[in-house]
Amino acid sequence: MEQKILIPLYLNQVAPRFDLATEVSIVSIAEDGRSIEQKTVVLPRASAEQLCHLVLLEKIGMVVCGGIEDEYYQYLKWKKVNVLDSVIGSIKDVIKRLESGTLQSGDIIR
Repeated sequence: MEQKILIPLYLNQVAPRFDLATEVSIVSIAEDGRSIEQKTVVLPRASAEQLCHLVLLEKIGMVVCGGIEDEYYQYLKWKKVNVLDSVIGSIKDVIKRLESGTLQSGDIIR
């Protein structure tokens, strides 16, 4: 079964803050680890509430982000969404780590 992952973006990087992103990438990863689909969603404004709603609407299983307020972190965990926070790097490098199954919270990818 594939897993859907949401990554808030700033240009081609993981956004430094979850609540300030106006663009996200939604990546689908197959069971064998390869990414099978990637789409970008542009939001009308930066809103942590709107991002949380999108996570639930799209049936996202994991969020990869930079900084995230504890309130939203706890909410997503309560909704059974895996949150990898404090991640810094380009979307391309993050997807490579996701495919290999080696991405962890706090990773700084250069």
